[in-house]
Amino acid sequence: MKKELAKTLYQIADGIEQGHYGKRIRIALTTIGSELGAEELVRGAELAGKRLPQLEIVLLGPRVETELELIETDCLATAHQIMEEKLDTNEIDGAVTLHYTFPLGIATVGRIVSPATGKEMLLATTTGTSDTDRVSALLKNTIYGIATARALQIEEPSVGILNIEGANLAERNLKKLYEQGYRINFAESAREDGGVTMRGNDLLQGTPDIMVVDSLTGNLLMKVFSAFATGGGYEATGYGYGPGLGPGYQRNIAIISRASGAPVVANAIEYIAQLSRHQVNKLLQDELERAEKAGLNEIVADLKQSRPAQESVVKAPPTKSVGEEIPGIDILEIEEAKESLWQVGIYAETGMGCTGPVILVAEEDLTLARESLANNGYK
Repeated sequence: MKKELAKTLYQIADGIEQGHYGKRIRIALTTIGSELGAEELVRGAELAGKRLPQLEIVLLGPRVETELELIETDCLATAHQIMEEKLDTNEIDGAVTLHYTFPLGIATVGRIVSPATGKEMLLATTTGTSDTDRVSALLKNTIYGIATARALQIEEPSVGILNIEGANLAERNLKKLYEQGYRINFAESAREDGGVTMRGNDLLQGTPDIMVVDSLTGNLLMKVFSAFATGGGYEATGYGYGPGLGPGYQRNIAIISRASGAPVVANAIEYIAQLSRHQVNKLLQDELERAEKAGLNEIVADLKQSRPAQESVVKAPPTKSVGEEIPGIDILEIEEAKESLWQVGIYAETGMGCTGPVILVAEEDLTLARESLANNGYK
């Protein structure tokens, strides 16, 4: 996988230099909110620019000394607004940012370097949530990972499932999908007894091209793999937490963390540039279509039958702009928590931050919303 990715990256650089790909790739980087300072993020952007000289990088953040294009702002919300507008109008092809909240159903596919072999491996997924049902999420995470691998020009990526809660049930249902016509190249554990279920050894060795995990486990693994050699305060290796993917989602936004150092920032920019070039969102929609033809929706419906969702009878208050996050609510209770706020007249939405689900409310409602959630046992 490592050689294939390196070759593809070289081809992208060579193609851009020779003008074979038409318009150049423009990637935005927000530089607000890092624990390491804006200068560290800018250093990563400059490093990416040196690797791919014709890559156009646009910085969104405070004034810094750089030759890169800069749109100056000291407000992260403003930076995100500019980033989204430029993505939606195709002024940029992709973006790298932090502190970004994805809607439910959107999850990110991270990319790491295994310490034992130097082999690159995708972690599907690392932030966000593809589904509120755990096993259903693992099935969808597999599909998100396959689409990402194919955008990296790996046509038959191998898939393993980390030995976590729900892994066996996920394996059975993925094999059912396979039997019903959805193509999956199952990996074999490097341990003597083999199998699709991956052990810790397989994590260290990078056995599969795609390691399927739930997002919170994936988030933890990303931090360990990227910062294990630095004591945890500086993420020095890997490609960040990856792009947010999901049904119908079109924005190419990749996530880094507050501790991501310049090498990771540079890799994240190259990662999203590559995925943007090869239309990862279109590839995901194609994969979802194939999986749905093989019965994905029916399998997910069967999995959720044991926990049927109660139809909401609570009407939402008038819509308003929401920008304040309230974290710390379990994913299984997030919708109920939102509706508890609706019942007292507070408009709220749900989303996923880097560390889990969040309730989104307007700034003027934040204090009352916190009190209401606490009174109802959600905080």
